[in-house]
Amino acid sequence: MSDSFETLVRLQALLAERKSADAATSYVAKLYKKGDRKIAQKVGEEAVEIAMAVAMDDQVGVVNEGADLLFHLMVLLEARGLSLADIAGELARREGLSGLAEKASRGDG
Repeated sequence: MSDSFETLVRLQALLAERKSADAATSYVAKLYKKGDRKIAQKVGEEAVEIAMAVAMDDQVGVVNEGADLLFHLMVLLEARGLSLADIAGELARREGLSGLAEKASRGDG
């Protein structure tokens, strides 16, 4: 598991570096140049694609689309000045709470 975590740490550092890369030669720099709304749209597309893979019972597709979704989410977080650590912190805050109670506290209930 720690190797997998280290992969995410390395990816996060690379995404930060790509903010200053040339958009003509870097997909990530091109996404940053388009702005966080375009990146958010890409996150939405990837979320739909993983849902479709689940609906088709395509395990390989779920893994591939899950990787795409996480990648684009990390790009979006970086674009907003956030990181996986911010997400982990929120999950830690919710730990031990009933999902129903937590949703109700946000008004999502």
